[in-house]
Amino acid sequence: MTEIFSKIYEMTAFDSIMEQPSCLAMILLAFVLLYLGIKKEYEPLLLVPIAFGVLIANIPGGNMGVIPTDGEGFVTYMLEGAEVKKNIYQMSLPEIAHDLGIMNFLYYALIKSGLLPPIIFMGVGALTDFGPMLRNLKLAIFGAGAQFGIFAVLLIASQFFEIEEAASLAIIGGADGPTAIFTTLKLAPHLLGPIAIAAYSYMALVPVIVPLVVKLTCNEKELKINMKEQDKLYPSTGEIKNMRVLKILFPIITTAIVGLIVPDAVSLIGMLMFGNLLKEIGNNTSRLFNAASNGIMNAATIFLGLCVGATMTTDSFLNFTTIGIVTGGFFAFGFSIFGGIMLVKIMNMFSKKQINPLVGATGLSAVPMASRVANEIALKYDPKNHVLNYCMSSNVAGVIGSAVAAGILIAFLG
Repeated sequence: MTEIFSKIYEMTAFDSIMEQPSCLAMILLAFVLLYLGIKKEYEPLLLVPIAFGVLIANIPGGNMGVIPTDGEGFVTYMLEGAEVKKNIYQMSLPEIAHDLGIMNFLYYALIKSGLLPPIIFMGVGALTDFGPMLRNLKLAIFGAGAQFGIFAVLLIASQFFEIEEAASLAIIGGADGPTAIFTTLKLAPHLLGPIAIAAYSYMALVPVIVPLVVKLTCNEKELKINMKEQDKLYPSTGEIKNMRVLKILFPIITTAIVGLIVPDAVSLIGMLMFGNLLKEIGNNTSRLFNAASNGIMNAATIFLGLCVGATMTTDSFLNFTTIGIVTGGFFAFGFSIFGGIMLVKIMNMFSKKQINPLVGATGLSAVPMASRVANEIALKYDPKNHVLNYCMSSNVAGVIGSAVAAGILIAFLG
């Protein structure tokens, strides 16, 4: 009977937990993330898969965690009781699946290859309407101004991290999860887990961070600037005669121009614009649009989340680097909002037509959450001051801006 109970105990993970109790901290983190995703509804479409990936990766004996490589690409693991060391890039995918488990297979086939982030960008493009930006092209510049946080934090973080790690941290300021993941895969793949968590956590906290930065940098008079009244006082001289044609041409021309200037951004911008083109063409590509915006994007999101979560094992997450990433990510996010607001203030100094600083605060990729939050702030100061459409102009421009910023970082540091 004692032998039977001994066998049952050996079958469980309790003995391994006693040897490595730190895995309990990661399991607890998974529970917290699941709570935030399910109960608080913080980016549930990705935070729930990431959290579940963290959970299954840190159950001892489950073999569902992504095994980290050393600086030269070697992985060390146990196989049939013997320690094995191999170069992961010289292993075939079936060999990875056999030796390291299914999650490592998925990670190297779908994530490390760089496949899923561009596919998700295709889905994002299919769900994005660039109409508000095209109607207010002058406001699109704030999508570039909001990238200030990326380069500001890059300069600061490079004093404490390797330059590639600092760039991966800084891209959190773009408020775009797939862009942060794609950039990190190219520059500092060992930081993928904590950077993904930080990026999506701060995106979920947009309703908290945007009002905080606005309160610190804007006064009541500025927040009461009514954009519709400004349009009446200083009407635009240009008029778009055929919006549908412009919407079709925009993704094609943007891809060509950005691709020629920043080729490293093509994988993100190209797929973003391709998805948007499928949407704008209409009935002739409706099946492709539905696939890109629903089935394909949803499947990609599931596997992306699970694989990213599976990289967050005790060895790769419980360290001071993670604390630095979480801290630096917050400042990158805050500086990006600050940069957009400051650009508005500077332009208002030289223009009769005044712009509400909230338009600059939404130059992030967090579409449409940032615009909704900004509109709520404006309505608190003036119930008739609806700035949603104006904020969407800079908001969708921020999607392009963050992808271009990522391309620049990869071009210089990759």
